[in-house]
Amino acid sequence: MHICLFDIDGTLIASGGAGKAALEAALAEEFGVLPTLDKLQLSGRTDRAIAADLFRLHSIDDTPENHERLRNTYLRHLPRHLRAARVLPGVAELLAHLAERPDVAVGLLTGNVRAGAKAKLGFFGLYDYFAFGGFGDHHVERDDVAREALSEVQRRFNGTIRPERIWVIGDTPLDIRCARSIGARAAAVATGWHSLAELATHQPDLLLPDLSNPGPLLSNWQTSGN
Repeated sequence: MHICLFDIDGTLIASGGAGKAALEAALAEEFGVLPTLDKLQLSGRTDRAIAADLFRLHSIDDTPENHERLRNTYLRHLPRHLRAARVLPGVAELLAHLAERPDVAVGLLTGNVRAGAKAKLGFFGLYDYFAFGGFGDHHVERDDVAREALSEVQRRFNGTIRPERIWVIGDTPLDIRCARSIGARAAAVATGWHSLAELATHQPDLLLPDLSNPGPLLSNWQTSGN
């Protein structure tokens, strides 16, 4: 069995700034502040980390209650902003292909909170392809999301999956780094904010311009053995 863990934003979909717009609206509604998301790095980070930075910048108490307020209002605003989003090249076809393969299990490794991941992928009818994963609800560091995903993989498959049979597919250097943190392989796609040249400097195991030709990725998964 081989495991494929996908990032969402910049890898599966181009969100068109939907998450940023929904978060700005939530901050304004709940806390009465004009957000400064342009001052923060968002790419590859977890929703929890971004929220904590925003609370610090705006002198808002970093409490579980405020995280819940922000998350719930963000989720309420998110669907209307997803109208500007789109599925990236080759993604729908690749997921449909993987769903037919008994030797590959597909999950998520994303900085999105679980409900946000469901909203984004569900908007395009893609969420049901993913049975498990790691999410950004509780983790500040992307590496900890990877560890959550690894724990879920080992729980589901009774500890039988070797790390080298796990592939993390993402569009940022942080995706590559978090793959390394759990001993997994990294496939980088240049469909987000980072160019092929920039991603290459982080030495992923595989580098693709997008997922429209997944042959180099699929060739790593043979149909025999566990």
